[in-house]
Amino acid sequence: MPLVDTHCHLDMLENPEGALERMHAAGVRRAITIGVDAASNEWAAEFATSHPGIWATVGLHPHDAKDRTPELMARIAELARVDQVVGIGEAGLDYHYDNSPRDAQRAVFAEQVRLANEVGKALVVHTREAWDDTFAILEAEGVPERLVFHCFTGGPTEAARAVELGAVLSFAGLVTFRNAEDVRAAARETPLERILLETDSPFLTPAPHRGKVNEPAMVAYVAEGVAAARQMPLAELAEATAHTAARIFGLV
Repeated sequence: MPLVDTHCHLDMLENPEGALERMHAAGVRRAITIGVDAASNEWAAEFATSHPGIWATVGLHPHDAKDRTPELMARIAELARVDQVVGIGEAGLDYHYDNSPRDAQRAVFAEQVRLANEVGKALVVHTREAWDDTFAILEAEGVPERLVFHCFTGGPTEAARAVELGAVLSFAGLVTFRNAEDVRAAARETPLERILLETDSPFLTPAPHRGKVNEPAMVAYVAEGVAAARQMPLAELAEATAHTAARIFGLV
């Protein structure tokens, strides 16, 4: 099956090369490694450039919005123009942890929305307990043509609102968790062409492997969870989501 892990943090894995070997053995053909700060942006762009089938994003995570400098944002804008860099982010708002002041989060998110529009690449959004402000900033700055809500944590109401904006929703291991019925309902009701799959590895290891380190090979379990929620054939879901990943991120 043509599975794609559209969101992983390969730099956080103990052995990224080994993870790629296991990924390919599991039939996962492509992956996107995500930048969240100065160091991971550089790593992701370099790793993607030197590894076929791997792409990258660059951005400043809401947790790190307090670390914004003009130099850092200029470097993100520069890296955003690298061919193997296919998105901006992960960017957004996180009001659960508030690791950065909310005003700083909102300003940095708005800046990255503008950058995504400027370079014409996908915007990868992290939002937690901040739906209203997230939607408001997107609408105020101009919704990018290609918009991804990564690791979707909402229910059908938030899903419908995101889809109305033109977004695609990326589902992670959460969809396999016993207490995540709202997420499964969102996966069930979202149009098939608006669904992506991801691991967010090394986080959110899907069932039945919770407690182990997550990695791109495990996106197959996420696919199984989404297919089960939708009561559709796994192969059909894999093909559709791979096609959407190629379209949204321009994978060739």
